[in-house]
Amino acid sequence: MRRMPLLALLLAAVLALAPGFALARAGSGSSFGSRGSYTYSRPPATSTAPYSAAPMQRSLTPQSAPSYGGGMGYGGRSSFTSGLMGGLLGAGLAGMLFGGGMFGGMHGFGGFFGFLLQIFLIVMLVRWLWRRFVGQPVLAGGGTMFAPPAPAPGAMPMGGGGPAGLAIQPADYQAFEQLLQAVQAAWSASDIAAMQRLATPEMVSYFAEQLSDFASRDQRNTVSDVRLLQGDLAQAWHEGGRDYATVAMRFSMIDTTRDASGRVVDGDPAEHVTATELWTFLRAGVPGGHWILSAIQQAA
Repeated sequence: MRRMPLLALLLAAVLALAPGFALARAGSGSSFGSRGSYTYSRPPATSTAPYSAAPMQRSLTPQSAPSYGGGMGYGGRSSFTSGLMGGLLGAGLAGMLFGGGMFGGMHGFGGFFGFLLQIFLIVMLVRWLWRRFVGQPVLAGGGTMFAPPAPAPGAMPMGGGGPAGLAIQPADYQAFEQLLQAVQAAWSASDIAAMQRLATPEMVSYFAEQLSDFASRDQRNTVSDVRLLQGDLAQAWHEGGRDYATVAMRFSMIDTTRDASGRVVDGDPAEHVTATELWTFLRAGVPGGHWILSAIQQAA
């Protein structure tokens, strides 16, 4: 049992020294906005976001009958997985009750704690390696990082009398990438006027609320060197005189939060972090309409 205090101290040190994963970028790692009649429906999975998107947490669109699909929850966790984890936990608790430890083969709680510490260290190492080597641009130079469109670019068969599919062109993908960078720049500058040109009034209200929270804490978040690493189309359609497009994007950035004195309180100004999100854009479905941001969802 003497190992317990040592293991606890080691775990605390690892947690303290582990690199932070800031969620303070535009949107603060949450899911909000509107996607027309698909606001509460699960976007199709893509290679960039193979498990689709997290459910919408905030939206001005009234919720009617969301379509989450089958026996899988919105986050993609099946009842089989939940049952398996519950069974393992139940077996561990039973072992404790009958004197065999949490998991008898690991010699009681001390062994189990050491096992968890090993798993934690492995996970932290894998995450660091991923950020260091995988989370870097795979292409250099100009052009877009979006995957090439399918033979029928962007056409999404909706069926059932739903909204009509929409073809997304290369110029649209370039606009999406530019909006990703422009929104983050406006967020970093706390420029609400610029936000109003880039996003719907609903999205601007959410951004303004988040920026106010930072200001009340005498903090400021900045996002710089935003690079789109990979992107592809999840869904595109036309309804109510508007065009919509939901795209999955994996991007890297330098995401830091500083206090009033300029001291970094979150993030690392010398290190890129990566995020995968699904952004929905809309435009007036008439010639000359330009895309603006209408929703952000985290990848599930």
